[in-house]
Amino acid sequence: MPYLAFSDAFNRRRALRLGGAALLLGCALGAAPGRAHAATVAGVQFPDKVTVAGHPLVLNGAGVRYKAVFKVYAAALYVPAKSTAVDELIATNTPRRFVFTMLRDIESDEFGKMFSRGIEDNMTSRAEFSKLVPGILRMSQLFSERKVLRAGDECQLDWIPGTGTILTIQGQKAGAPFPEAAFFQALMRIWLGNKPADWQLKDALLGKAGN
Repeated sequence: MPYLAFSDAFNRRRALRLGGAALLLGCALGAAPGRAHAATVAGVQFPDKVTVAGHPLVLNGAGVRYKAVFKVYAAALYVPAKSTAVDELIATNTPRRFVFTMLRDIESDEFGKMFSRGIEDNMTSRAEFSKLVPGILRMSQLFSERKVLRAGDECQLDWIPGTGTILTIQGQKAGAPFPEAAFFQALMRIWLGNKPADWQLKDALLGKAGN
């Protein structure tokens, strides 16, 4: 084979090898963010796994809470195993986490009232709601102490069996745990109940749709 022809063939093979390697590297780099963050919602990144009280939890779904046309917060739900059944998702036999990041400033008093209304709307009886009033008032007070929840603030609601519901705001635990399992389940029904705060968000948290 003439030298020039051999050289051209060699260069073509080398280019194919380098191109293939570059393609594989590009795919690997492009996939890396997907592995690190299972969901990005309104610019907020939620990891695919977290650990609560030593228990690994997986992301069940994530979405945005709207009020009228305004984005209020991005939220995600973490559970031991993915499900679309509400009763399974809010079971209290193992840890759970609901986390949300504010997308706009909102007065804490107003936010506390939204919590209270959301719980009341999803209770089956006034008697059941009355039992939760002390916890509702205390959680509203914890939010009110901050005056304003600002865009970018992150809040977590962790359920830990034997301890209760732990509210964390900006990485700091807020007050003592809420020990009643019924209180945690009432909180979760704000977003997953028969009258959720936002139907699109409910579907997203159930893993049925994104928003």
